[in-house]
Amino acid sequence: MPDNRNCSNPCQKENICIDTYRVLDSCRDKDCYENVKVYLTDFGEEIIERTSVIRAKCAKIVCAHIDINDVPFNRGFYQLNIKMYVKIIFEACVCPGNIQEFEGLAVVEKKVILFGSEGNVNVFKSEYTDSGFCKSACSKNNSVSQPIAVLETVDPVILNVKVAEPRECNCMCVCCIDDIPDTVLNSVNGNLCDKDDKVLLVSLGFFSIVKIERPAQLVVSAMEYNIPDKECVTASEDDPCTLFRAMSFPVNEFSPPLINTCGCSVPSPKPPKDHRCGCGN
Repeated sequence: MPDNRNCSNPCQKENICIDTYRVLDSCRDKDCYENVKVYLTDFGEEIIERTSVIRAKCAKIVCAHIDINDVPFNRGFYQLNIKMYVKIIFEACVCPGNIQEFEGLAVVEKKVILFGSEGNVNVFKSEYTDSGFCKSACSKNNSVSQPIAVLETVDPVILNVKVAEPRECNCMCVCCIDDIPDTVLNSVNGNLCDKDDKVLLVSLGFFSIVKIERPAQLVVSAMEYNIPDKECVTASEDDPCTLFRAMSFPVNEFSPPLINTCGCSVPSPKPPKDHRCGCGN
């Protein structure tokens, strides 16, 4: 389908100020957490008492909490304490041909030190609305003396699952059930318990990016926005094939770049005669 592009007049440019967030420092990590204790429901506790043939089906991060604190004697640096709550669905073989699913919750913690500069101003925004019978007459005070921490991560990779006796548990436990937020507890079907019987341990791998930001005003060059001439195309319930026929064929999905014997990508099946080995040549 044709691209719906916006038209701009290159002759009408101006410098405008935008309010955004500036990334002051960032880092990326590939973390592996071994033997993380899984908090199970009553149903899950009963299953691991009956069998140790268990595998993890999927894992999903349901919540992450970030605390940010000043680093003593290092002005402008901050320590980020990140706690991630992971919901995991397991499958257990309780008897031949009978598979039972149950849920659990794993909690991991990560600490990072990043540079966030210094700031001593407070921001009051008019967009804040305080609903209720007796509402405040003042706007909300958003202090920016501390920067903003941002965590970007994908759902973890499950590396290992095992059942262990309490005396053999050399596990990673960063909190107790009472410390888990209600929103996280509500994401699990059933009530979590922490018995002294067998424990379920998992090993998880995380890919993450951590950033530290502050509000900033930037001056950028902008052009006047024009209303596009192209009309929007909507799908037809009576004839959905009409919209499908208008879509471009995804050639790149069926024809990946060719690799010659030298290990270089070539644009066509027949490389030029003067093509020599070595991508830099």
